[in-house]
Amino acid sequence: MRVAWLRAGMCLAVLLRAAAEEPPPAVKKVLALFDQLNQAQSAERPASFVLEESDLNEYLSYSLREAPRPGLESLRVKLFPYNYVSTLAVVDFDAIEKWRPGAVPALLRPALRGKKTVWTDFRFRAQQGRLTFTIEKAYFQNLRLPPWLAERLLELVAAQQPEGYDASRPIPLPYGLRQVWTEPQRLRLLR
Repeated sequence: MRVAWLRAGMCLAVLLRAAAEEPPPAVKKVLALFDQLNQAQSAERPASFVLEESDLNEYLSYSLREAPRPGLESLRVKLFPYNYVSTLAVVDFDAIEKWRPGAVPALLRPALRGKKTVWTDFRFRAQQGRLTFTIEKAYFQNLRLPPWLAERLLELVAAQQPEGYDASRPIPLPYGLRQVWTEPQRLRLLR
């Protein structure tokens, strides 16, 4: 869930261009940013970019509608200073359990069925082209989840993605990005 959206979103850019529906202006801005990142990587030149929270959320909504992701119905982010990110996701626990039987702990299976809202706050660190993060807090509906369970759920959703993310290890940043950090309502990228 967390930062997987960045890499997943970039991989979806090609698919989105083929969509019959004309993308909204914010989505076009994000796709243009991906093109600029690709050009900077090809030219092996440094570059910096800014991604606004509102554009990112519109892009996430559009991309999930056009190219659904396994186990993930929707995702919204709020960006705060010092690499603090809050996510609100609708997770399809039935899809996770179908994909990997026994993935949802048996004790929690009665509650973790169907599509449920999961709120996760985390802090990330990006250096030397890799991203790591720690979960600050997580809630299922209105119940606080222990960090180990939130991490497990995240790993399950991430592993289901076509890119096969391993959320337990540092995640390579795409496009040769070296640094990523947050400011209020914006994400900054440095190549």
